[in-house]
Amino acid sequence: MNRLSHLKPKPSLLLSTLFSSALFVSCASAPYQTMESASAPMMAQKQTATDSDSGNPGSDSNTSGSGAEAASGQAIAAVPQARPQLIKRAELSVVVKSIDASLKSVAAIAQRQQGDVVGLQDQKPQDTSTRHTASMQIQVPQERLEATLAALAELGNVQSRAITVEDVSTQLVDFQSRLRNLRRSEEMLLKIMERSGSMNDVLRVTQELSNVRQSIEQIDGQLKSLQGQVAFSTINLSLAEPIAASPPAESPVGLRMQETWGQATHSMGKLTVGLLNLSIWLFVYSPYLLLVGGLGAIAYQRWQKPTPPATPVAETPPASDSL
Repeated sequence: MNRLSHLKPKPSLLLSTLFSSALFVSCASAPYQTMESASAPMMAQKQTATDSDSGNPGSDSNTSGSGAEAASGQAIAAVPQARPQLIKRAELSVVVKSIDASLKSVAAIAQRQQGDVVGLQDQKPQDTSTRHTASMQIQVPQERLEATLAALAELGNVQSRAITVEDVSTQLVDFQSRLRNLRRSEEMLLKIMERSGSMNDVLRVTQELSNVRQSIEQIDGQLKSLQGQVAFSTINLSLAEPIAASPPAESPVGLRMQETWGQATHSMGKLTVGLLNLSIWLFVYSPYLLLVGGLGAIAYQRWQKPTPPATPVAETPPASDSL
C-alpha cells in the first residue's frame, strides 16, 4: 500500500500537465487549421491524378481527369478573393475668398457625406496684411473619400492635393489569429480552474488567466483601432484667404489724434509710475546710500594731500644811482 501511494499522481503535477497541454493546443490549433485548409486542394488534385493514371475498370480515365480538373478550377474560381484592407489619408490645400463662410460649407459637406469634423484650428491675424488661414481634420467613410475631396475642391482654388494609402491586411489577420488563440486559451484555463483543488494551483491559474485576458484586451483594442482607420478616412484640409492687393485705407484725422492722445497719456502714466517706484526704492535703501556717501567723503578727506601755503617773496628795493 505504501508503494502504491507513491505512484499516485499529485494534483499539482496533473494541473501543470493540463495547463501546458491547453496552451500548446490553443497556440498550435490555428496554424494547423491553416495548413490543413491550404493542403486540401493539393491532396484533391493528387488523388484525381492517381485515379486517372491507375486506369480503374468501368471508368474512362480521360473523362474523369478532365472533369476533376474543371471542377477544381471552378471551385478555386468560386472562392472570393480577400479585399485588401487599406488606410487612406488625404491632404488638401485650398485658397478661398472667406474663411468663415468656408468653415460652414465644410461642416455641411462632411455631414452630407456621413462624416464629421474632428479638428479645427483657426488662425485669425491681428494685422490686415497677414493672410487668414485655418486647418481642419475631417473623417468620412472610405468609399466616400473621392466624393468628399471633389466637393471640397469646389470651395476655391486647389493649391495641392495628396492621398496616401497603407495596406494593413497582414496586421489585421495577425491580430485576429492571435485573438482567437488567446480566447481558446482563456476557455481552457477556465476549465482547468474548475478541476483544480489546491489553493496554489488556483492562484497560478488565476494569474495566468489575468495575463491572458490583459493580452486579449490589448490586441482587441489594436484590432478595433485598425478597423476604424480602415473604415473611415482622414482628410487634412488647409484653407487660406488671398492677400489683399491694395493697402488698407487710412484712418480719419480725428481717429488718429485720438490714438495719439491715448498713446501719450499711456506713456505719461508709465513714466509717473516708474518715478514713484524709483522714489520708493531710494527711500528704502537710503540708510545704505547715506553710509556709503559718508564713507566716501571721509576717505576723500583723508587721502587728499593738503597744499603747502605759498611763501611771500620779499621785494628788493630798487638800487639807487650813486653820484
